[in-house]
Amino acid sequence: MEPTPMPEPLRRAIHQLVSEAVANCQEVLRYTEPDIARDWKRMTMIRATDASDTMDMAAMLIAAYCERTGMASHTLQSYLQVGQQEIRAHGPHEEDHAQVAGLMGEKLSYEMLRAPVNRMRHQRGQQQAERAQRPEEDPQKLFTEACLHGLRARLCDDVDSLDSYLPPHIAELARKVASVLEEPQPATA
Repeated sequence: MEPTPMPEPLRRAIHQLVSEAVANCQEVLRYTEPDIARDWKRMTMIRATDASDTMDMAAMLIAAYCERTGMASHTLQSYLQVGQQEIRAHGPHEEDHAQVAGLMGEKLSYEMLRAPVNRMRHQRGQQQAERAQRPEEDPQKLFTEACLHGLRARLCDDVDSLDSYLPPHIAELARKVASVLEEPQPATA
């Protein structure tokens, strides 16, 4: 059976949703920078959940199409990875607190150490903190971050501000990204 491409209306809708999610991710990164620290708690959570919700909408649109075209329920559930879905309404879980403790270099209490998932998340937090001290070790992540900052700077016509909140090597990459992006031109009729 020959694979069929995604229908054009669905493809356009998915592109729009992904673009919206990326814009929200750009804002998450921007609100982590020291020059706008006044509102970072509220805005990073709002934009991160906006991005997550938008990607959920994209996944559900694709799932609805697949269901409509006869995909088996068990296959759909598998592709949606429903076992990984966590409910944000209940707030952070104990393992989230364990990971933050690891990020911040704190030890876990005896009670929290008893749960294997907490020990694993604490260790993950410690590893993330260690990697954050050596960002140059992952060029792909550096490039992705520079692309997001460069795109945002270009869209906001704010390339000059990159040096005020980014480490010099990321600011330089972001400026390069921004410089190759063309300004959008209005469509001519």
